[in-house]
Amino acid sequence: MKNRFPFRLGTTSYIIPADLLPNVGFLADKVDDIELVLFESDEFSNLPEAVTIERLKDIAGRFDLTYTIHLPLDTLMGHAKASVRQQSVDKCLRVIERTAPLSPFAYIVHFHGDQRGKSPSLEMERWVEGHRQSVERLLRVVDAQDLCVEMLDYPYELIDGIVTDYGLSVCLDMGHILLYGYAPEEYLDRYLSRTRVIHLHGVEVGQDHHGLAFVPAGVLNSIVDRLGNGSNKTRVVTMEIFDEGMLYQSMDVMSRYAS
Repeated sequence: MKNRFPFRLGTTSYIIPADLLPNVGFLADKVDDIELVLFESDEFSNLPEAVTIERLKDIAGRFDLTYTIHLPLDTLMGHAKASVRQQSVDKCLRVIERTAPLSPFAYIVHFHGDQRGKSPSLEMERWVEGHRQSVERLLRVVDAQDLCVEMLDYPYELIDGIVTDYGLSVCLDMGHILLYGYAPEEYLDRYLSRTRVIHLHGVEVGQDHHGLAFVPAGVLNSIVDRLGNGSNKTRVVTMEIFDEGMLYQSMDVMSRYAS
């Protein structure tokens, strides 16, 4: 499935039950991009050591592979307390610094709400301003277009002002759009031109991150058609799944669209 689309087709670094390097070795001849899902906390960290980074860089060179870096999930960059925001940004900065030698295609970041649902905070003005301050720190070390803000459970328009004002990119998560009942075509119409990374995963019985057999055919058709005019691989489409069986099922679905 490598080099068969007008975009870079990828998946995550958690496909087989093994550490980072074995997963990358398993995937290197199958996809164009690998999303490195990294954690950094007091309790657990899978941040690669320098020697692992060198091996990842070598694999990328040999297999025409790029990496997308998913920044830590346990961050609250819009929190009311400046100390919590600072800790969250510091986690992201450590990951960015460690992975810089890989020349990542993009960095995926979450703007987590104070609460779940379609209203991420009861204090939206404060929450948005907190994220603005956090973004300004991140942009000291990352190019704006390489920082992709992911669609979560709330309407993207609530953070679009931040994305637009700082020239950030969009990570359009189609699985989240389907799971939370938003209109895929409307989101593609509005945000695709500023999207650098698309997350694709299916939804079954209210659970996301299933294989692409659970993505409506019309949604897949629309995405491939819309991206079909390009040829310079300026976008990554990540099959955001975490299971070998789901990967093969999803690659079979995507093979119907391959050139």
